[in-house]
Amino acid sequence: MSPAPQSPMRSIIVGTGGVAGLHAAAVAAQPERAVVVAGVDIDPARAEAFAREHGLASWTTDLAAALDGRLPGRPADAPPDLAHVCTPPGTHVPLALQCLEAGVPVLLEKPPALSLAEVDRLLDASQTTGVGIGVVVQQRFGGAARRARRLIADGALGRPLVATCHTLWYRDPAYFAVPWRGRWELEGGGTTIGHGIHQMDLLLSLLGPWAEVTAMAGRLARDTATEDVSTAAVRFADGALATMTSSAVSPRQTSSVRIDTERATLELEHLYGYSDADWTFTPAPGHEDLAEAWAADGPGPDSGHDSQLAAVLDARDAGEPLPVPLADVRDTMELVAAIYASAFTGQIVRRGDIVPGHPFYERMDGTGAPWAGDGR
Repeated sequence: MSPAPQSPMRSIIVGTGGVAGLHAAAVAAQPERAVVVAGVDIDPARAEAFAREHGLASWTTDLAAALDGRLPGRPADAPPDLAHVCTPPGTHVPLALQCLEAGVPVLLEKPPALSLAEVDRLLDASQTTGVGIGVVVQQRFGGAARRARRLIADGALGRPLVATCHTLWYRDPAYFAVPWRGRWELEGGGTTIGHGIHQMDLLLSLLGPWAEVTAMAGRLARDTATEDVSTAAVRFADGALATMTSSAVSPRQTSSVRIDTERATLELEHLYGYSDADWTFTPAPGHEDLAEAWAADGPGPDSGHDSQLAAVLDARDAGEPLPVPLADVRDTMELVAAIYASAFTGQIVRRGDIVPGHPFYERMDGTGAPWAGDGR
């Protein structure tokens, strides 16, 4: 029996800068199922302009009022069903905590926090309040990624053996002129946590937990406190070996994932989002019949905020938790922390090593970046 139809999910968007537009557009694509009731921003001019651009009924600078259903120019209403937190990374935790304490579930942009300590603080608050936190990991929600995940999980492709995961982007010096970018205490790190995390999370969602990492990082060309390049060799729990590179200095930009299993190669190359056409499936000799399994579902949805929001709405209709919960993304954040720890200490870092008391638990730069204090 199908779930009974629900009234549209009422959301607020907290932070009305660049990425907030993607959230507003994703909601607008589901007009029968969802609506943004207000934009919230500390800058009133920006909040008002955002509300006007996206046809929102209200805007405010008062998050507490928005969480309580008290919006300017409107009768008092019930609290919103969801808060999309789209602010700079350094503000994610206090804003998410405020939402949880008000009883409003959170859909949190990534990186969800600046450190594993902050992730665990949010997880504790979610458990205490009984209010959910989902993380925006839109690369997981494209149709081809869902198909790949299923074929790998059910063993149809054999064991994963080798993988590559490359995020080769270009950000000029002007990009880092924004005050919160390129600073450990405000962004959490550089291109690894800010850019590479997208593809890393996709790869982990396909291959499962990682086991150990050896990494290097450098500040090679940008005048920041954080790294602009990192590279890592990762062993997964099932024995598969992978290389991961994140870069903010690569003029020909690309995002790519490749997985070689016993019976096939899966390849994805795109930039900021993909369709089925961006994937290539190559069966191993003697396993040509797997091409039919790969194509069996037909074209699926593109990756992106639209696809993840559709999954959020489906979960709501079914009475299920928000996809993807913060607990699932903790493994990705632990890998990010381990890449920094290995790069800055020269040591192999194993999953589970970074716990309270470990220098890289509280901050991603842990004992300090090797270039800290060099005058640049």
